[in-house]
This record gives sequence, C-alpha cells and structure tokens, in this order.
Amino acid sequence: MRNTRPESVRSERAKPRRRAPAAAGPARFYYKGNRLKQLRAFCYAVKFGSVARAADALFLSPSSVSLQLSALEKELGAHLLERTRPRLTLTSEGQMLYDMARPLVEGIEGLDQQFRSQRQGMDQGEVNIAAGASTIQYLLPPLVRDFREHHPDVHLQLSNVTGKDGLALLRSDQVDFAVGSMLDVPHDVSYEPVHFFDPMLILPLDHPLAAKSDIRLEDLSPYGLILPPQRLTTYRLVDLVFQQRKVPYRVAIEVGGWEVIKQYVAMGMGISIVTGICLTDDDNNRLAVHNMRRYFPQRSYGVVIRKGKYLSPQARAFIDLVKPGLFARGDYYESGHSER
Repeated sequence: MRNTRPESVRSERAKPRRRAPAAAGPARFYYKGNRLKQLRAFCYAVKFGSVARAADALFLSPSSVSLQLSALEKELGAHLLERTRPRLTLTSEGQMLYDMARPLVEGIEGLDQQFRSQRQGMDQGEVNIAAGASTIQYLLPPLVRDFREHHPDVHLQLSNVTGKDGLALLRSDQVDFAVGSMLDVPHDVSYEPVHFFDPMLILPLDHPLAAKSDIRLEDLSPYGLILPPQRLTTYRLVDLVFQQRKVPYRVAIEVGGWEVIKQYVAMGMGISIVTGICLTDDDNNRLAVHNMRRYFPQRSYGVVIRKGKYLSPQARAFIDLVKPGLFARGDYYESGHSER
C-alpha cells in the first residue's frame, strides 16, 4: 500500500529529538577533584611563605600549586593570600581558613604515625621533649623515672634547649612538647603552668645579710650579683625589677647553671637571686636563703604544646604524669591567642 503521508512529516519524524539543556550548576574547576590537595597547597604556601618553596616540599611544580590555590579561592569565593609582597601573607579570610585547615591537614598527614602508634600500643614508639637545664635537672627526674617504669620500651629523648631554640623545635615538630617556664606566650602555642616557685636570695652563711630578717631590695646594692647570662629570662627579670624600683645594682659574675651559681655563692664570690626550683635540703648546710617574693614574681613551670599538634598516646602518657588531664579541653587544637 502506498504511503500517502506528506514528505515533510516523514522528514520531521526521522530527525532525532534534541535533549533539553541541563540546568546550569555551580562552576567546576580542574583542580576541584581533591579538596585535601588544595588545602595542603594552601597550608604549605603559608608555612613556607612562597609558592616555589611549597612546591618543593610537596614535590609538585610551582604552576600546579598556583592552580590549586587559585581553584581554592574561586570555589570559596574569597581572597586568601596577598601575592604582591616578597613573602606570601594571609588576608583576614585566609587566616580564618588557615586556622581551620592546618589541624585537618596535619591530622591527615600524621594519620600513618597515629595508626602505627595505636596499633603498636603504649609499649613502643618514642617521646621527644624540649626542656631547659634546670627543668631537666630538678623537675623531670621523678617523672622520667615513673615513665620508664611504666613504659620501658618507649624511647625517650630530652633536648636540652631554652627560649627560642625550644620554640623552634616545637614549631618544626622535632619535639612533641616542651616543659619549662614561660613569661610571654606566643599565639601559636598553649602553655599550662603546673608548678610555681618563689624567687630566693642566696648568700654565704657568713654574709652580713644572712642573719637579717627583713631584707630590702636596697640592701643588695653594695654586693655583686652572680646571675645567669643576659640572654636568659632570670637575668632580664632581675634587671627589670631593679630598674623599675630605681635601685642600683651590679653584676659580678655571669655564669650558666644553678649548681654553678650556688657553688660560687657558697664560696663567697657574690650573692644571687635564684628560682626556688633549684634549692634542695642539702643547700641549707652551705647557703643562707631568704624569700624575695615581696619584690620578684613567682616563676611557673609547665607544659608547652604547639596548637594543632597531634599528641601520640605515649606523649599523652608522659603529660599525664606532669598533671592528669592537662589539655583535656583540646587546647592544642585551638587557634588564636593563648588564654594566659
């Protein structure tokens, strides 16, 4: 039977139907595939201060890192980094993201270590601690003994450093935490004081001030002081108090180490102001001691942790010996300024 349909109808039916265009969605970028890569590139760029150095650390090309950063800014709709200066700097929004992203990135990067630590249990692994000489000598020995008794197979390393060197080890993750005294707490660390010690004036037993019951700061002016080096906190603190009260003083000897200072004082070479942490019962047989808290502030000793730092079970076990439940609120994950 002959087909009587018009040619135009047959041609129209033969044409394939076109699908309606899909609804427009959010813009997609080439580097959106892995948000972790973007955040790692961002955190490393902030840490090292340049795209090139971040690329070296990540084993990527600078162009790849730049694309990661650009994609992150486009997707978040925020300007995160100032690139016009020699060193990359954070905008206010960039600082906000960095504070949020750094614990996440470090947590992922430390996942293998965390897993191995958990799998091995508490009887293996290592704990690295930064501490000054006085802390290692007077405060840590009973803690180290207790830790070794309970965890004999955990490798314990004590780095004898002070001040900026200790903070550098902390910030570069070469140590798990630090134990010591802090006067000024940087914004990127948390400090929890545990022990408090009074400032003590020490003199030879036959010194003219030894038997005096009420010693004023002015009474010390005629006598030469034996103090730690100027770079250390004790020297600066003593100088500050004398300067504020406009009392003249003179330093006879600068020498490091409380034991050396006590020995020199006992030999009659001068007097000194030390922190009570270094005084023992045996010192009463060779030194006259007077509390100087009336003029000088107490010194606190505690634990210092970099904010965002993951603590292994072994490191936590040692800190619990210092004080149980220290940092239980998760302060080491928080960002911003220290409460202290």
